[in-house]
Amino acid sequence: MKSFSLISGVRSDRMWTTARACFFVAGLFVVGCASRPFTPDGEHPLRNQQLAAELTSRAAELISEDPAEAACLLREALDADLFHGPAHNNLGIIHLQNGKLYEAAEEFDWARRLMPGHPDPRINLGLALERGGKIDEALDAYASAIEVYPNHLPAMQALARLEVRTGRATDQTMGVLREIVHRGNASWRKWARQQLIRY
Repeated sequence: MKSFSLISGVRSDRMWTTARACFFVAGLFVVGCASRPFTPDGEHPLRNQQLAAELTSRAAELISEDPAEAACLLREALDADLFHGPAHNNLGIIHLQNGKLYEAAEEFDWARRLMPGHPDPRINLGLALERGGKIDEALDAYASAIEVYPNHLPAMQALARLEVRTGRATDQTMGVLREIVHRGNASWRKWARQQLIRY
């Protein structure tokens, strides 16, 4: 199952698709945006947190319909405040959708550090690492999402899915699968039941 979470200063949307589904953007070219997070002398300009939050919120509304414009808005948000975690997370989502795994992981890592109690950047980092074949690091990222937000269902689903897929299921995984059966949506419940029968 693939996941991504859009984060704005106001809301958080979660979108889950099946494991066979592809991300809806293939080959995005972002043009017309310039990013200037530092002044010529290397000093960071004054932070405009409110503007960054507003731009990030606008970008979250556009990311499905116009990812190029959303990327421009997110870069503007980071120009306004380089330390705005939601903008880093959402820019990472756009990179992930375009298969730019290194850039995505870099943005998610920024967001993870800037939003220490939020699980979404950790889940997204896990997705980027998983797509890049870094299974151990992806498992660690999913586990860290659960550490900062215990019983977070999307993190539990991502961790269990990868453990099952890679043959690393443990007794703890079985407990997580039982939790998914109780709390997940219909497709996740069905999947978790099938895994429990197999093990």
